[in-house]
Amino acid sequence: MPVSKVIRANKSPRFMHTEFPEAEVFETKQIKLNSPIIFAGFVGAGIVGPLAVNHIIEKLDMEEIGVLRSKYLPPSTVFIRGRLRHPFRFYANKEGTVCAIICEITLMMDGLYTLISTILDWATEKGSKEIVILDGVASNEHDDKAYCAAEEDLVRTMADKDISMIPQGYITGLPGGILNECLVREIQGLTLLVKANNTFPDPMAAATLIGALNRFYDMNIDITELQNEKERFHSDFGELSEKYVKHREELSGMYM
Repeated sequence: MPVSKVIRANKSPRFMHTEFPEAEVFETKQIKLNSPIIFAGFVGAGIVGPLAVNHIIEKLDMEEIGVLRSKYLPPSTVFIRGRLRHPFRFYANKEGTVCAIICEITLMMDGLYTLISTILDWATEKGSKEIVILDGVASNEHDDKAYCAAEEDLVRTMADKDISMIPQGYITGLPGGILNECLVREIQGLTLLVKANNTFPDPMAAATLIGALNRFYDMNIDITELQNEKERFHSDFGELSEKYVKHREELSGMYM
C-alpha cells in the first residue's frame, strides 16, 4: 500500500529518488506553520481555482514552501511570461497561519487517491484544521454569487455572509476526493463555488470567490486586478483553460 511522505529539501543527488515516488511533498523552504487554514485551487471551470489562489498568494506575499512529486502527475511543467514553475505547489504566509495549494495541470483518475492522501497527510502534520477548495461550476454566465458545500453548521454560518448553500450536486476528481476524505479525518473540508465560463478563464468569477473569503474569514484581499485585467488573465491562462475543456470532454463519460 502506498505510503505518503514529506521530504525536506536537499537537492544533493544522494537525497533525491532515482525513481519517481508514488507521491510526496518535497519541501523547498522551512517555515514554522501555526495550524494554518489551507486554500486550494485546482483546474476546473473558468480556471477560477488557480486564478483565485494565485491572486491570494500574490496579495498575501506568500512564499513557495514545497511541491508535490508523484509518478501520477503528467510529465508537464508550467511557464507564464517566461517564468518556469512546478505545476503543483505549496505556499505559506510569513506568519505561518495561511497556506495555499495550487495545481495548474489537469489530472487523470489513476493515482488520485494517493495524491489525496499525501495532501491531507501533509496538512495533518502541519496542524491544519481546515481546508477550503475554491472551484467553478461550468455555466453560460456568471451571476456574481458565491455558493458553498460544507457540513450543516458551517453552511448556516456562511448563509449569514451571503454565501448560498448548494441544494444538491456532486463534485468529482481531486476536489471531491479531498472533501470525502475530510469527512473521516480530523480536518474540516469545505468548498466555495461560483458559476464560471465553461470555455475561457473567468477572473470575474475568481474575484467573486475571493470576495466571499473576505466576508467569511474577515480578510481584506484586493480584487481590483481580477476585475480589471481580463485580457492579461486570458493570455496567461487561456491555454490551460483549453486543456481543461478538452480534458472534461474526454472524461465526461467517467463522471456520468
